[in-house]
Amino acid sequence: MKSTLKLAMRNLLRYQRRTLLTALLITLGVVALLLFVAAAGSFKQTMVGSITDSMLGHLQVHRKGYTASMDNLPLTMSLQPRAALLIEDALKADPAVAAYSKRVKLGAMFSNFTENSSIRLNGIDAAAEDAAVPALRQRISEGDKTGPLVEPGKVLVPALLAKGMKVKLGDQVVLVATNASGSVNGKTFTVGGILEGITGPGGRDGYIDIKDARELLRMDKEEVMEVAVRLKDIDQLAAAQKRLTSALDTIRNKEDKPATELHTWAQLSPFANIVKMIDMMTFFIRVMLVAIVLVSVMNVMLMAVYERIREIGTLAAIGTQPNKLMAIFLSEGLLLGLAGAAAGVALSYAVVAALNVWPVVFNFGREQITLHPSLATGEVLGVLGLAVLVSGLASLQPAWRAARMDPIQALRHV
Repeated sequence: MKSTLKLAMRNLLRYQRRTLLTALLITLGVVALLLFVAAAGSFKQTMVGSITDSMLGHLQVHRKGYTASMDNLPLTMSLQPRAALLIEDALKADPAVAAYSKRVKLGAMFSNFTENSSIRLNGIDAAAEDAAVPALRQRISEGDKTGPLVEPGKVLVPALLAKGMKVKLGDQVVLVATNASGSVNGKTFTVGGILEGITGPGGRDGYIDIKDARELLRMDKEEVMEVAVRLKDIDQLAAAQKRLTSALDTIRNKEDKPATELHTWAQLSPFANIVKMIDMMTFFIRVMLVAIVLVSVMNVMLMAVYERIREIGTLAAIGTQPNKLMAIFLSEGLLLGLAGAAAGVALSYAVVAALNVWPVVFNFGREQITLHPSLATGEVLGVLGLAVLVSGLASLQPAWRAARMDPIQALRHV
């Protein structure tokens, strides 16, 4: 085996220009794939983290049927106190759950005493919301970022609404809401902070204390519309969803049917479709890498066979076995793929390191995204193995052709 590899290396070095160009082509393919994977992975991680850590949480629990009309914020689809307590028990019992926050969601009229507009509101418990979506307070562009997230009698106003209604920190505003029975109620609030917007549903919502929300809706019971759940590790999402779905299935309504429904962030956010598109693009780039390696290596190995027909005939005439000849050409293809892929991996690491020193910053909607790409060891080994495997497969046909040559015909070749 050692002698075969040595001979294969010598053969590659005999045609340095061709070997270099082919290895360079493989290198560029590997670099393109790894850099795309690193950049796309960083973009996905940043956006998913932004959405889950500042708005949605990793999972959400609602009353059965609530999400079908969520855009209308139905007040008649709330979770009753008993169901809310059972949900809490299930969440506390699951080892993957880090925190959860109960919310009262409603639509209201927002008034600065001279103009009116509509607003979507989340009634929250400040401490629970801070634990479930810790990045929410980072969106506070004006106001105290160190104290309680929201205090009774105060409202966090989305920046677009604050700008349109010309309200600023400390201003008095009125929120007017209609409850489930059609009764109208209003209450004066102080603007306690301005929230920067973010892409996705809930990115332009305002926040008030949950007690204020219940008072505004004249709720006489501690009802909630949703429970946002944060996991200790988002990689545990699928397993946690399965366990919690089973646990919540025991909460039944009067018809003995499931009273709740559990959804992941991906089922609630349109950004999940962008994630799927990125994954699809990654797949097609992998296909392109396979095509580049396959065509380039096969071309080189076919040329090597045709140019070395007399050499192959001589080796066969002196007793070299067909499997030995095949092994030589296979080794050349594998070494070519390995060299090109290894150079591509090394160059990719260098470029990724440079991008972390001088990060790429761009605007995505109203947000500013900073990419911090990284390469997972498994991804790198997968690409390296793929390049070498495809190189070997591309060498099979030329190697088989060389092994089956007739020595006499080969020696007569001019």
